[in-house]
Amino acid sequence: MNLTIFGSTGRTGQYIVKQALERGHQVTAHTRSPDKLDLDDNNLQIVEGDIRKADSVQDAVEGADAVISALGPTKNKPVFAISEGTEHILDAMDSHGVERLIASAGAGVGYPKDDSGLLDRVMSLLLKLFSKWIYEDMKRTVEIIRSSDVRWTVVRAPMLTDDEPKGEVKAGYVGKGVGARITRADMARFMLDQVNSDQFVQDAPAISN
Repeated sequence: MNLTIFGSTGRTGQYIVKQALERGHQVTAHTRSPDKLDLDDNNLQIVEGDIRKADSVQDAVEGADAVISALGPTKNKPVFAISEGTEHILDAMDSHGVERLIASAGAGVGYPKDDSGLLDRVMSLLLKLFSKWIYEDMKRTVEIIRSSDVRWTVVRAPMLTDDEPKGEVKAGYVGKGVGARITRADMARFMLDQVNSDQFVQDAPAISN
């Protein structure tokens, strides 16, 4: 399968690229910093570009069977790069007839199926107070995806770690059977599993170990 991966040089994105190649997929990795992707694989194509520039996004999506986005804000500033880039991704998917999108977000971005407890609400409030612009950018991103016509899945994660993979992922909703941590490797595996699964199409599960 041909997969286009955005956020491919991020801390989670690198796991997704590596695991996708291990599964035998053809991977197109879109990144501003190709030197950060230290992989030598005949099935890997790198497209250098900025997600805020539509042309490189169009080039990366062309020929894809599915798109995976592990994009996330790196600075708490009102630049809204991720939501803007997501609009370019969806435009490119429409242009090239690509229907499947799997995207990541933080568990702090709410979803109607959540049943947030007191601690969850406090953590969400702190996120909005101290990471206001990061939260707003990702909230906008999820809203844009949910209002699109593609077959989307938004994978919402709590605290991410670089620990060894546990090999088990719990999927549910905030306040309903999920914990507070997940390894990046396990999140990558879960996101890749969604490419060929209909279980969470048009849904935004929260996951944890």
